[in-house]
Amino acid sequence: MAHVTHHRTAVIDGIEIFYREAGAAEAPVVVLLHGFPTSSHMFRNLIPALADRYRVIAPDYPGFGLSAMPDRAAFAYGFATYATLVDRLLERLGAERYALYVMDYGAPVGFRLSLLHPERVRAFVIQNGNAYEDGLLAFWDPIKAYWADGSATAREALRPLVSLEITKFQYLDGVRDTARIDPANWIVDQAFLDRPGNAEIQLDLFYDYRTNVALYPEIQAFFRAKQPPTLIVWGANDTIFPAAGVEAFRRDLPEAEIHLLDTGHFALEDKADEIVPLMRDFLGRHLGPTHAAA
Repeated sequence: MAHVTHHRTAVIDGIEIFYREAGAAEAPVVVLLHGFPTSSHMFRNLIPALADRYRVIAPDYPGFGLSAMPDRAAFAYGFATYATLVDRLLERLGAERYALYVMDYGAPVGFRLSLLHPERVRAFVIQNGNAYEDGLLAFWDPIKAYWADGSATAREALRPLVSLEITKFQYLDGVRDTARIDPANWIVDQAFLDRPGNAEIQLDLFYDYRTNVALYPEIQAFFRAKQPPTLIVWGANDTIFPAAGVEAFRRDLPEAEIHLLDTGHFALEDKADEIVPLMRDFLGRHLGPTHAAA
């Protein structure tokens, strides 16, 4: 049976938040948190693959996808803000406990949620989303330079990161069979990046990312103390978040189930045939009884 994905909008703290939702309202909840420079669009195929058992919720952050893009002069773009908005959206939707799929920017958003409400997080699926400085290697050097002084020169040096060339690179780098990657991915993402004012928002977020690194010790302490069930499915050829970041998780989550896949940053795009069975098995063991959605 095909499971319908609904495309909805909620106003949270005066901001329109777009989200995709599927599955039965009473089913265990799985929240999907997207990366840069994409949106919940990255989960368009995963959502129906889970919706027979779970209530799946995938929001877009402000400035991404179909959520509002308020003027940066009047809205504090940052990961703490995103975590607060996602938290309030989930409360609005009655999602009291949930598993989190976190990827790239979704990792700091999801990890901040876990610090806000450790009792609500039932499990993690981590896909190319970092929580250790071990995983911030050469790709991050220009970004770290911006963190160091916040200068206009360092900021301007990062502007190519919002170009079509780099957006396409993120999808294709490290992928063995690029015919598996839908070119619509980078076309859609770039259309949103090219909106007037969006590049400046993204540059603001590159600078704010330093606040996530400052939280790493607290996040790692959460892992050690709570030992949340964790499945790591990681594109091993990722230039942005290389596999060194995966090894670091083992220090604090020795029971984590780790699968290094022969692909790059957006592993879900070409390895869904491997990731989906791993997720269904893992979630089935850790979210309790499943529910067949009508």
